[in-house]
Amino acid sequence: MPRAVITRPSPRCPACRLPPRWCICSAQQPLTCPLGIDVLMHYCEVHRPSSTGHLIKRLLPATGLYIGGGGRVLDRATIARPNRELWILHPQGKPPPADVAPENIQVVLIDGSWKQASDLLRSIDGWGRTVRLPMSGTSRFHLRTQQSDHQFSTIEALVFLLAGFGLADTGEQLRLQLELHVFAGLLARGKKTEARTYLSQSPARDAFPKLLARLDDGFHRTSPPQCAATEEPLIG
Repeated sequence: MPRAVITRPSPRCPACRLPPRWCICSAQQPLTCPLGIDVLMHYCEVHRPSSTGHLIKRLLPATGLYIGGGGRVLDRATIARPNRELWILHPQGKPPPADVAPENIQVVLIDGSWKQASDLLRSIDGWGRTVRLPMSGTSRFHLRTQQSDHQFSTIEALVFLLAGFGLADTGEQLRLQLELHVFAGLLARGKKTEARTYLSQSPARDAFPKLLARLDDGFHRTSPPQCAATEEPLIG
């Protein structure tokens, strides 16, 4: 009787969730923000390395991360921050009011596919003000295919929101990290040509020259690379 073959999953960096040879943790520095930010993530996103909800949490450690969907019951009292008006960011919302200080606002970002986001929105309906943002351009989140133009990843929506609050510098740091995340993710998928084309149009090319050189050199490595999160050699 033939034995069942059990395939061991490839090791990944525990922080950025990429294979160690494509680890980007050395370029990530924690940011602070006066806006209260929380991510409501669909449970199907929890183990997906491409999730930008995880990226937001890594870059803004004060972010709350909550899991919903699949019948999970969410408690507003455990998520709502005291002395802040709660906003839920979703395309079905209304334009946000003007002249609001970020220190007085908590925003809940919904992380999941478009269908999952709609399901999550129903689970927190009535919790606060549902707002939409004027977003233009094309998504740079090339790790997933958007269903139509002018649809953006969770972190890109946050960048637009930060700009509206006059926090463009923080938003720009998030955007650079997103582009680095996408570049490394494409490399990890073996899409070398697509990754280099993406980088040629990215400000990350000038922001992280040493790391990008190491990542590109990863195609020619013969020895175990170092993972910045563990500082131990691992085979990817």
